[in-house]
Amino acid sequence: MSCRIDRLLTEESGAIFRVSGRIHAGDMDTLRELLGREKGGIVIDLEEVTVIDREAVVFLAVSENNGIELRNCPAYIREWVDREKKSE
Repeated sequence: MSCRIDRLLTEESGAIFRVSGRIHAGDMDTLRELLGREKGGIVIDLEEVTVIDREAVVFLAVSENNGIELRNCPAYIREWVDREKKSE
């Protein structure tokens, strides 16, 4: 199974992108394009992510630094994102 991205709209959060499955570097162009279309607040929900590679973690760290909320982030991804943010 590869990455699946579902877009939800809420009044309070703006757009929520629910990502599930395996996130690889190749998926980042699609996610980057989708996020670039949004005008308001953005949340990336990572609850159903099973596998992630380093390029995707770097993308998430940069996105969070740019104001995008990472929600329901599994502990191992949260730790990895935090390490990437410190190394920037």
